[in-house]
Amino acid sequence: MAGRGPTRQELIRRRRSTGFIGREGEVSAFREALKQLPEEAAQFLFHVRGPAGVGKSTLVRQLEAIAREGHAVTACVDEAVADIVETMEVISYQFAQQGTALKGFDKLVATYRQRRHEADAGMAVAATGMELPVGEVPPPSPSSVIASQLGLAGLGLIPGVGVFTGAVDPNQVAAGADRMKALISTRLRNHGDVELVLSPLDALTPVFLEELSEVARRKPWIVLFFDTYERTGQLLDAWLRDVLVSDRYGGLPSNVLVVMAGQSRLTAACWQDWMDLVTDWPLEAFTEAEARQLLTGKGVTDERVVEVILQLSKCLPVLVSILAEAQPGSVEEIGDPSGTAVERFLKWETDPARRAAALACAFPQELDEDVYRAAVEEDATELFDWLRSMPFVTDRSGHCRYHELVRDAMLRLQRRQSPARWEQLHTRLADAFGQRRGRLEEAAVPSRGWWADEAWRGYRLQETYHRLCADPRTALPAALRELLDAYCHGVTSLRRWIQTLVRSGRDAGSDAVSQWGADLQAAMDGPGGSGAVFTLLVSRAGLDAVGRALAFACRGLDHRTAERYTQALADYSRATELDPHLVRAYFGRGRTYALTNRHDEAITDFDRAIDLDPSHVRSVVSRGASYRLTERYEEALADFDHAIEMAPDYAWAFTNRGVVHRMEERLEEALADFDRAVELREDPWALVNRGLVFNAKRCFEEALPEFARALTVSPDYGWAFINRGTSYWGLKRHNEALADLDRGIELSPDHVWGILQRGRVRACLDQLVGAHADFSRVIELKPATVLALCSRGQVSSLMGLHGAAVDDFSRVMELRPPDEWTLTARGKAYRLMGRYEEALVDLTHAVAVGPLSAHAHYETAVVLHALGRSERDHHLARVVELLAPGGTGITSDSAGDTGNLVLAHTLSLRWDEADSLVAIFLDDNPQRGRVRELVLALRGLLPIIPSAEPNILGLCRTIEERFAMHQ
Repeated sequence: MAGRGPTRQELIRRRRSTGFIGREGEVSAFREALKQLPEEAAQFLFHVRGPAGVGKSTLVRQLEAIAREGHAVTACVDEAVADIVETMEVISYQFAQQGTALKGFDKLVATYRQRRHEADAGMAVAATGMELPVGEVPPPSPSSVIASQLGLAGLGLIPGVGVFTGAVDPNQVAAGADRMKALISTRLRNHGDVELVLSPLDALTPVFLEELSEVARRKPWIVLFFDTYERTGQLLDAWLRDVLVSDRYGGLPSNVLVVMAGQSRLTAACWQDWMDLVTDWPLEAFTEAEARQLLTGKGVTDERVVEVILQLSKCLPVLVSILAEAQPGSVEEIGDPSGTAVERFLKWETDPARRAAALACAFPQELDEDVYRAAVEEDATELFDWLRSMPFVTDRSGHCRYHELVRDAMLRLQRRQSPARWEQLHTRLADAFGQRRGRLEEAAVPSRGWWADEAWRGYRLQETYHRLCADPRTALPAALRELLDAYCHGVTSLRRWIQTLVRSGRDAGSDAVSQWGADLQAAMDGPGGSGAVFTLLVSRAGLDAVGRALAFACRGLDHRTAERYTQALADYSRATELDPHLVRAYFGRGRTYALTNRHDEAITDFDRAIDLDPSHVRSVVSRGASYRLTERYEEALADFDHAIEMAPDYAWAFTNRGVVHRMEERLEEALADFDRAVELREDPWALVNRGLVFNAKRCFEEALPEFARALTVSPDYGWAFINRGTSYWGLKRHNEALADLDRGIELSPDHVWGILQRGRVRACLDQLVGAHADFSRVIELKPATVLALCSRGQVSSLMGLHGAAVDDFSRVMELRPPDEWTLTARGKAYRLMGRYEEALVDLTHAVAVGPLSAHAHYETAVVLHALGRSERDHHLARVVELLAPGGTGITSDSAGDTGNLVLAHTLSLRWDEADSLVAIFLDDNPQRGRVRELVLALRGLLPIIPSAEPNILGLCRTIEERFAMHQ
C-alpha cells in the first residue's frame, strides 16, 4: 500500500523554504543550536525582532521547517490566542497533528472547560440569587471588578499586579478572592476542581510540562515558536518566563528551544534579570544584494524593473516578495513607477481573477476555504491554494491571515478606490457569517442559550465586524446594543466585542467607531470595569428605551455583586421605568431587596417578574426563599413545589424545600428532599442540611459522615465545620467540637450560630473567659439573641459577675415572657449577691411557671434557708421526689440532675447520700465545666450554712481529686 503523500501545507512550506533568501546568520545559528547536546546547549531562547514587513514571520516559518527536517516536534502560537490556556491548547493541538498528542493535558483541560462552565453557572446563580442559600451560609458576593479581574489574572490576562492594584484595594481583592472561593467551593465536586477553576495556570501548566517531558524523551528536540509577540507578549511574558527559568510549574525539558518574534524589544520589567539567556536577533531590511538575490530567484532580472522594485519596497522583505511574485519581465510592464508596493503588486499581477481574489480576501480577518469562497467571485473559487502560497499569507491548520502591513494597505486602497465595492463585499461577508450562524440555529437551542456556543459566538462576532465596516453609521447602534448581550455571556466576551469595535473602526476609517472603541477599552481597563462600560452606554450610546433599560439592569447587577446595594436599586428602578416588561430588572431588584433583608419588597418584585414570565423559575425559587426567610413556610412550599414541577431536576429547589420541612420538623420529608438534591448534584449545602436532619433526630454519629462528605466536596466550607462541631458537641467530644468550630469561624468570622456554639463548648471545657467573649460577640452581631444572653448570663455568674448576669437575664425577660429557666437563673444571681427577697420573688415565680423543675425548687430552698423560713424542707423534699428513679423532673441532662441531688442533700446535711451521689456524678463522665459548676455551687452554700464548711470543702476536694483521676 502506498504511503501517505505530502499535504498541501507541507508542499507550500517546501516551496517557500527553497526560495528563502538572506538571514544566513540567524539560520546558521539555529541549525547549530539543533546540533547541540541539550544538556550543553548555550542557546535555547531566541528573540527575533524588527519592524512590520521585515520578515520575522517568514524567518519563523523557515526555522520551523528546519526544525521539522531535523525531526523536531514544533508548534507556533500567534495573536489568535486569547489567553494562556488557549496557548497551551494550540500547542497541544499542533503536537497531536504530528502524532505526539498530550493526552493527559487534553483530558485535564477538557475537565477545566467543564468545571469552568459549572462555576460560571454557579457565579451567575449567585449573582441572580437563583440558588444562593441565603440565611444558611454567609453569602460571598465579590464585586464584579474583582470577579472579572481575578478571572483574567488567573488566565494571565493581567500582566503583573500593577494594573490590578491601581484599580482595586489589595485588601478588597483578597476578601473578594476568599468569598469567590467559598462560593465556587459550594458548586464543584472536589477541592481539586475548585483549584482548577480558580488557578488554572497552577493546575494545568505542571501537567502540560509533564506531557512535554514525555514527548521530549521520544524526540530529539521540541521547538516552540511565538510569532507576533508584540501582540501576545503582555499576555504571555510572565508565564513564559516562569516556564523557562523558574521551578514554579515544574521542570522544562532541556531539549526545548523557544523562538519569540515581535516588533519590540522584550520588556525589561519581565526579562531584565534573564537577558543573558536570550539570543537577540534584530532584523533589518534586506541589503540590496539580498533583495536582488530574491528577485533573481523569482526570475526578475531586468535591471530597470529591479530598480523600480528596490525603490518601491525600500528592500523591506515582505514588499520585495510581493512585487517579485508578479514577475514583471520588462520596463513596459511597469508603467508609472509611482504608487505603493502593494498597488504595484496588484498592477503587475496579470491574472484578473488572482488580482481580484487577493484584494477580496483582505476583507476577512481570517480565512478558511468557506470564507474564501464567500469573498471571491465565481471565476476565482479554485484559487485558494494559490492564495495560501503567497508570501504575505500565514497558514495555520487551514486558517489563513494576511500580513498586517499588506492587509492594511489593501484595505485602504479598496476603501479609497471604490466605497460602493467596499460596502458590498463587507455586506456579503456579514451575510455569509449570518447564514452560518443561522444554520446552527436550526438545531435545538442549547440549555444556556446560543451565546454559550463558541462557534455561534465566533460567527456573530465576525458578522458584527463586517457590518460595522460596511456601514459604520447604521451598524454602530446595533453593535453597541450587542455589547450588553456579550456581557451577559461573560466579561471575556464583552472584551472581544470591544476589541472588534476598535478593529472595525480602524479598518473602516470610521472616527465614530474608533472613538467608541477607544473609550470603551479605556472604561473596561479602568477601575470601574464593566460598570463604567454600562455608564458610557447609558449616557452616550443613543440606545432606545429597551436597550437603555437593559444597560441599567446590567449595571445594577454589577453594583449588586459589588455590594453597592443603594446604587443597584437605583439602576434597577430606572430599568423598570424605561421598560416595564423587563423581567431581569424586577428579578434583579428583588434579589437586591432580599440581600438587604427587605423581603416584603423583594416578594413584590418577584411577583411582578412571575406575572411577566410565569416560567421564570429563578423568580419562583427566589420568592420562595424570601417566604422561607420570613417564616411564611406554606407559601414557600407552594413556590418550591411549583419550581420542581417546572424543573424536575432542579436540585436547589429540592434543597430549599427540604429546609422548610426541616424548620417545621417534618424530618422525614426533609431527608427525602435532601436525598433527591444530592442525587441530582453532590452539593455541599444539601449534604450539610442532611446532616442537620440527623442532628435534629439526635443521631449525631449518622450526621458526621454527611458533614465529612460536604467537606470533601468543599474543603473550605465553614458551615460544614460549624455543624460537624455541633455533632461532636452532642456526642460530648468537646475537643473535636472546638477544633471544628474554630476552623468554621476562621472561614466565616461573623457566623452567629458558630460563635454561639463555640461559646457553649468552651463553657463545657471550663474556658469561661473565651466563652464569655464568644457570647458577647454574638450579642454584638445580633443583640436580641436570647440564647447568647442566657449563656453569657450563666457564664458571668460562674465568673462571679452576678450583676452582669442579672442584666442579661433581665434583658431576656424583656424579649420574651419569663420562663422557669430564666427566672431561676436570675433568682440564683440575686441570691449570690445576697439580695434574698428579690431572689425569692423570681424563684417563687419560677416554681409557679415550672413546678417540675428540680433546680427551681432547690434554689428556692436555698433562699428560704437563708431567710430562716420553714418552707425550705418542702422544696428540698420536692427535689428528691422529682429526681428519684422514674421521677417527673428527670431531664436529658443526667449529670445536671445528679448535681442537683448532691446540692439538695448537702443543704440537708445528709453527707453520706451526698458523697455517694458525687460518685454517680463522676461516673457520668462530666466535662470540666460541669464539674466546676458543681464545685462553685457547693462553695456558694458556705455563707448559707457556715457550720458545714469542713464537709462542703471536703466534698469539693473529693470531686476535684476523683475528677482528676477519671481524666
